Amino acid sequence: MQTHYHIIIAGAGGIAEAAGLLLAEWSSVAPTIFIGDCNFEKAKKVAQWIENGASKNCKVIPYYLNSEEITEEMKSIFNKGDALLDCLPGKLAPKMAQFSIDFNLYYANLTEYVAETNQILEIGKTSNTGFVLQTGLAPGYIDVLANYMFQQFCNQYNVAEVDCLEFKVGALTTNAVAPHYYGFTWSPIGVATEYVKECIALRNFKKVNLPALSERATLIIDGIAYEEDLTSGGAADLPDALSGKVKKLDYKTLRHPGHYDWVDKQLNKIKNSDAIITDLQEIMLSEIPLVEDDQIVLYVAVEGKDDKGNLRRQEISKHIKPQKVGKHLLRAIQTTTAAPLVQSIHWLLENKPKGITLQSQLDASTFLNGAFVKRVYGEV
Repeated sequence: MQTHYHIIIAGAGGIAEAAGLLLAEWSSVAPTIFIGDCNFEKAKKVAQWIENGASKNCKVIPYYLNSEEITEEMKSIFNKGDALLDCLPGKLAPKMAQFSIDFNLYYANLTEYVAETNQILEIGKTSNTGFVLQTGLAPGYIDVLANYMFQQFCNQYNVAEVDCLEFKVGALTTNAVAPHYYGFTWSPIGVATEYVKECIALRNFKKVNLPALSERATLIIDGIAYEEDLTSGGAADLPDALSGKVKKLDYKTLRHPGHYDWVDKQLNKIKNSDAIITDLQEIMLSEIPLVEDDQIVLYVAVEGKDDKGNLRRQEISKHIKPQKVGKHLLRAIQTTTAAPLVQSIHWLLENKPKGITLQSQLDASTFLNGAFVKRVYGEV
């Protein structure tokens, strides 16, 4: 950030606290940060945590966030604000987007929820400011990287279409034990949701809906074997943007071998339930521990024929571990999710576009090498 801004964060969970710390520590000019939550005591603790963890002097002010209606305190803060970072559960995203429109705030969110994103696409038509949607890790960074690789491949080999564009992310523990071979490093409801809802992909150049967990395979990345399978939300808008240009496109989630077989068994137990997502979440929470020591593994590949008919494949893989920011050690899921969110809000405030920007519409090279993103993911 080159200018002093007033930035509002909605939510006080792990991603919100990371976003606040990145803003405080890595902005050229530290902003004034307002951090709100329905639990005011939690917001106070996170505000203090950010202030204590930043090496720069940054003012962080907690507030009580009512997600249903605007309080007088919220009116005062929103009237001062320049931008809203939405770190709340996805079901609340349309409400936060509407608040941003009402108070002329630039807005960025993280949610992989498709229905809620479609709602925001509709209400965002009335916005006088700019929105960037689905800008975390997946959806988010991984989609920008995939689009970048597609563009680079086409430019390098003088073609307009490719056979395959595949992109995958795993938020994983360093170790994994039977029977589930997993540990929670992020939202349990998010994991359960992506395992159940349909996935959007491209097959034979056309957009299709596919069942989650329906195309399992083994992938070796840097000599380590992972399982991959279709999960919902991670493809962002790439199936629309690249329809007719990519024969096969999909997003898959990476897991340690054995995990998806365990999930299948749990889903089979509750297959007749009217609340499968909630039931799966409860089973997972009862049997899978929360783990602090995490890692992010990501992989993108593009394959197709060059202008001479030779089959080519290009790949990028990254392995990201916890990182110290200021005085705090952040988990890998925190930095990899918060950095693209903060990069998006930085781009909005510096360029002041109007309307909604989706992942395929960002300048991929500029975004991937932005000041916040580059510190976490490295240069591309």
